Amino acid sequence: MSRAQPHLAYIAWGFPPSRSGGTYRQLATANTFAAAGWRVTVITVNREVFTQITGADTSLEERIDPRIEVIRTRFPWPLRNPDRATWSLPHRALPRVWHKARVAFELAVFPEVHYATWLRTVYRALRHLARQTPVDLVIASGNPFVGFAAAHRFWRRTKVPYVLDYRDAWILDQFTGRQRFGDQDRRAKLERRFVADAAQVWFVNQGTLEWHAARYPAAAERMRVVANGWDPGLSAAAVPDAASVPQAANLPDAAPHPLTFGYLGTISVKVPIKELVEGWRLAKADRLLPADARLVIAGYLGYFGGRPDRASQPTADLLAAAGPDGVEFIGPVPKAQVAGFYEDLDGLVLAIDAGRYVTTGKVFEYVATGKPIVSVHPPEAAASDVLRGYSLWAPVDELTPKAVATALGRAAALARGLTPAQTKAALEHAQAFRRDRQLAPVVKELTELVEAR
Repeated sequence: MSRAQPHLAYIAWGFPPSRSGGTYRQLATANTFAAAGWRVTVITVNREVFTQITGADTSLEERIDPRIEVIRTRFPWPLRNPDRATWSLPHRALPRVWHKARVAFELAVFPEVHYATWLRTVYRALRHLARQTPVDLVIASGNPFVGFAAAHRFWRRTKVPYVLDYRDAWILDQFTGRQRFGDQDRRAKLERRFVADAAQVWFVNQGTLEWHAARYPAAAERMRVVANGWDPGLSAAAVPDAASVPQAANLPDAAPHPLTFGYLGTISVKVPIKELVEGWRLAKADRLLPADARLVIAGYLGYFGGRPDRASQPTADLLAAAGPDGVEFIGPVPKAQVAGFYEDLDGLVLAIDAGRYVTTGKVFEYVATGKPIVSVHPPEAAASDVLRGYSLWAPVDELTPKAVATALGRAAALARGLTPAQTKAALEHAQAFRRDRQLAPVVKELTELVEAR
């Protein structure tokens, strides 16, 4: 490569102001490459997709490195268009027929409903960008996986190397560990082709990498674990400095408030809230927790927020019924208030439906607080790999109310007997999971790759 500054084209559907969990990884990736001296162009969708449909956090746009160019492409989303006034006549007259026809049309373009038609838009944007300024590398963040197809199509025409960043798996069901589609399914065939030609393939944890390496052994040496992490200056956690830990412990006499644990995150039907609430009640009944202990649950009910839908209503009812036991559901916490939310807690609850292939970005935010963490998830979850060695971790040995109660009791003891040495050790453990440190090795490798071309 003769140019002094390599040029990255980054396909990131959910770039800020999207409020989804994957946004932080995408933002950090773009910013890290820019900080490493790359020219970075992000190809994403128009802001209205987030501000009007999925939810937005406009404050994240202020965190985009000013050197980054963001191309916002048009993304009509007819299957999720709530404005009936803009529907076509066939859509209004025969909505079920129209919906079936629209799904069939999208599947004919690419096997990913809702996103399929973005393929042509992204590919055209890549071609137009390359005509203006030659592109040295393409990174596609999935899901949606239509970005993988655009990067592969661009490679076939130009031989510009590309990276597949699996924020989520496509063929692997990360919750069950089973393969979602048969080997002859169109999606399986496409993934095989995309992985075979990629310069690198990123996964968020070792378990997911090993599953794909066994499936695609010829590409195994090009696979990398690029874990999620917490972002200095961006993390929603109140991140203290290990060097500033006071020499005197914060014992009960200095903080006579009720012992308070908290959970913050999207509360989907897969989150084990029932086990958490039952374990909380059992811990109080067995006096593992003080009678006045509080459990504060915060976040959206369901992925799109708003009122509880049919799936999330039972969870809403469960939380409401647990009020007399010191359980309080407060709903979403504005971004500007999240650090304060963590600061007011004595311990955090990591309640996730996770297995060997699921880490969750929340665990990195939690370790950055340097506070006791109660794991309410299966022991084999990939999140355990992050917490192992964390001095203030209270894991469960199985996901049952009794085990949750025991873990809550242990965390309560940690919180009430917290020492400066424990806090400092926890914060030092968290340093390894800064997101820039997770990205640094692959940025170096890819810089060398394009320089060698």
